Amino acid sequence: MTTTLPANPQRRQLLTAGAAALVGAPALFNIASAQGGPIKIGFPTPLTGAFSAEAQDQVRAAELAVKEFNAAGGYKGRMVELLVRDDKLNPGEAATRTLELIEKDKVDFVVGSLSAATQLSINAVCRDRKVLFNSISQSDAINEAKDWSLYTFHEALNPHLTAGAVARYAFPKFGKKVVYLTADYAYGHEMVRGFQRAGQALGMQTLADIRHPLGAADYSAFLPRIQSLKPDILVLCNFGRDLVNSAKQATDFGLKQSTKIIAPVLLYTSRLAGGAEAFEGVLGGTSYYWGMEDKIPAAKTFNDAFRKANGGAVPSDYGALGYAGIKSVLQAVKNADATDSTRVSIALRQLKYNFYKGEQFYRKCDHQSVQSVVIVESKSKAMKDKYDVFNVLSIEAADEKNLRSCDELGHKVTKA
Repeated sequence: MTTTLPANPQRRQLLTAGAAALVGAPALFNIASAQGGPIKIGFPTPLTGAFSAEAQDQVRAAELAVKEFNAAGGYKGRMVELLVRDDKLNPGEAATRTLELIEKDKVDFVVGSLSAATQLSINAVCRDRKVLFNSISQSDAINEAKDWSLYTFHEALNPHLTAGAVARYAFPKFGKKVVYLTADYAYGHEMVRGFQRAGQALGMQTLADIRHPLGAADYSAFLPRIQSLKPDILVLCNFGRDLVNSAKQATDFGLKQSTKIIAPVLLYTSRLAGGAEAFEGVLGGTSYYWGMEDKIPAAKTFNDAFRKANGGAVPSDYGALGYAGIKSVLQAVKNADATDSTRVSIALRQLKYNFYKGEQFYRKCDHQSVQSVVIVESKSKAMKDKYDVFNVLSIEAADEKNLRSCDELGHKVTKA
């Protein structure tokens, strides 16, 4: 049975709903595995629910990272075990599964999440037990001082960075009058905020922010209003099945005849599920597209390894985050020459890496991965094969200046 989030959640309520009973417990240090025992990484992600396709690809890529690490001898002969748990896209479930992973399964680290809401719940449990958590889902809140700790890392892009890159590319080309069709939870809200902030300098005009419940199947009630507003651009600030359904129905309604449709995160899995017609001409941002392999050697290496492990299939954007989220933590284990979360966290915040898409590093003040944003447009013609679904239009280079400042996030920055 699919579990969805409330239609209009408050961010703090989401965090406390899943973890209020847990975070009051005494802080516990994660106990390292016995010498020679496995290094355990917990991996909560929504294997069931509206984001299941993306979650399953996260798992496949995470398994590849573990396989590569173990094949290279592990850490001093110690192998890695990946403990995957279904958080059902529910903050309470995510908190419960994470607590079990830490206290029952004795995991050394946690990587995962595929929702702005569940990652805050997971982070609350990990933070108060001093266990390293590397989130692989978009969120602005997780880097803010009130939710952050030494043990909090964010491998994924965040809405401010993603929406900003898409806005800077799209608004000058397609027009300034914008309507948002927004999934009514933290991800959607933060994406709209990112577009509006970037759009201020570009003369962008918000005509409406129309919100829908997470997991909505029917968008017909919203489409006539959108059409009547006559926007230059319709922004689909939603994800997974919601993105597929809204893109299909907007196309069938004929909105593309007068309006450019864009998505801050144009998902590879959604494009495959929705098909060429529904997504024809839709433009958006992504953290990764496998077609970058023609120009980026690390992408070719990653893609080839994924193809070999998965019957010729190529990795998705969120799959790649599963790979990098695991791989960066394990590289930090080697760099720290340790498996306790404190020393590994210190090593991870110093890491500079290029595992699949180009150079990345974690910003010191908030542990946000500074990285490129890829602007893509869906293809409907001249496709080499079923995986050849996007044209890469532009790549906005990694730059800390595109993030919200450390001061705005509430971090006191020192020179130390």
